[in-house]
Amino acid sequence: MNLEELYISLHGDYADAKARLMNDRLVEKFVLKFPSDPSMQQLREAVVSGDNAAAFRAVHTLKGVAANLSFSELRKAASDLTEQLRGCDKPADAELLKKLEEAYKLVIDSIDKFTI
Repeated sequence: MNLEELYISLHGDYADAKARLMNDRLVEKFVLKFPSDPSMQQLREAVVSGDNAAAFRAVHTLKGVAANLSFSELRKAASDLTEQLRGCDKPADAELLKKLEEAYKLVIDSIDKFTI
């Protein structure tokens, strides 16, 4: 699997990622670092503890990372949850959280296949 195929599998925008980061070497470098980003785990922990402010910060960070890497589906899911949590005292919407988890899993699984 090459980088373009990876981006297809994770529903991302390879051309945008390459334009932003300028070359395949940098795209690959930051894609491979993505699984170690703590934002998703921080979001999960904040949701469990009911800390909406921390949940907002974590999902907002995840949205930014996904946007910078042009992970389009993940960015959209993170953006939707970010907006739901923005200035809100209600817990994270279960359906939005589920969509985010699915998009995140797709990215992680695709990166795992890429590294094999």
